[in-house]
Amino acid sequence: MNITSKEENRSTELLEGVLLQLLNAAVEGGKGFCLYRLPNEQAFHMLSGKFMEVDIQSEELEDLGAGFLINPFEVGAKGSFVSADVFFSFVPGEIGALDHLKTHLPDNKTGNKVWHRANVTKDFHASDQKEYLDLVRGAVLNIEEGGIQKVVPARCKKIELPQDFDPASYFSLLTRKYEKAFVSLTYIPQKGIWIGATPETLIASFNRAHFETVALAGTQAFDANRSLKEVAWTQKEIEEQALVSRYIINCFKQIRLREFSEEGPKTVKAGQLIHLKTIFKVDLKATGFFNLSTTMLRLLHPTSAVCGMPLKAAQAYLKNSEGLDRKFFSGFLGPVNIENDIRLFVNLRCMEILGPQAALLYAGAGITEDSIPEKEWEETELKMNTLLTLFASYGTHS
Repeated sequence: MNITSKEENRSTELLEGVLLQLLNAAVEGGKGFCLYRLPNEQAFHMLSGKFMEVDIQSEELEDLGAGFLINPFEVGAKGSFVSADVFFSFVPGEIGALDHLKTHLPDNKTGNKVWHRANVTKDFHASDQKEYLDLVRGAVLNIEEGGIQKVVPARCKKIELPQDFDPASYFSLLTRKYEKAFVSLTYIPQKGIWIGATPETLIASFNRAHFETVALAGTQAFDANRSLKEVAWTQKEIEEQALVSRYIINCFKQIRLREFSEEGPKTVKAGQLIHLKTIFKVDLKATGFFNLSTTMLRLLHPTSAVCGMPLKAAQAYLKNSEGLDRKFFSGFLGPVNIENDIRLFVNLRCMEILGPQAALLYAGAGITEDSIPEKEWEETELKMNTLLTLFASYGTHS
């Protein structure tokens, strides 16, 4: 290892140490804490402050002020909004970034173990393979009988964490491995610590002038020896992605919005997986629909990509059959009104920290009449591996 690499590693370790102290200070002070890196960007953003419950069915996103929103999957459940009482951005490795961070540390710097107190989960249901296969078979049967078109059953898996695990260094590792993902580390008092690297935008509003949403569905393992242009998709995967796109278009129709552009579907890489992706864009100034973010959020969540179609029938099926409290998994999260932008992402490829040595991984699979249960189980394993495989290199810096 050359001197430059050693210096870079040392700088990374110092940065992660300071970020951990800031997380510890939030836990100790009873404040919310959010650390995130937007897709295809280098800068880290950190905010901490008071938190409050938010009902997205009655609150306007545009009126919330600057902060970070994280919302559960369950429709009607209140989300948590952390106000940006303290907010700063920095690019790791830049001169002065670490010194700037240190100015925000409390005088009584907290020790490395304080974040352990964030654990709040006591009961959870981790499905074994047989149980999940039976759940998928039941879903296929329901679809064949005409009850639903598509449904997305989820499962969770308990894993052991490395002895030297800490949330800040794992977040840093995620940002280096998944440049195109929205990477986040979130702590909400009474809700715990969640970490993730999601590939899916739910809604985005840029300077209240341009709006975007995305249809992302279909999953295969990434093959480095094959060009994305050469990827072949099955009829099941194509139809699954088309269902999500049609769902978005139907939402536009409900509000009589016809002025939108559609790009895709295209094959895109997300970590070690590939998906089919379509982007929908709206010019807010041309349409005059300046509260489109709030309106579409209420219509879109939960999307057919994480719940199913028709929505109410899929929700009822999951409630009766899934047996899992998803909490924040397949909900949404992201910065709101930071620099006049709203960026909310579907909370996929995520884990809930149970304590110093354990966590829960979550994943789901889209079930249609063409689904093969064993392949759907393999898909959930692939999705969980997005986070799980990183533990093999944990504690090292590339």
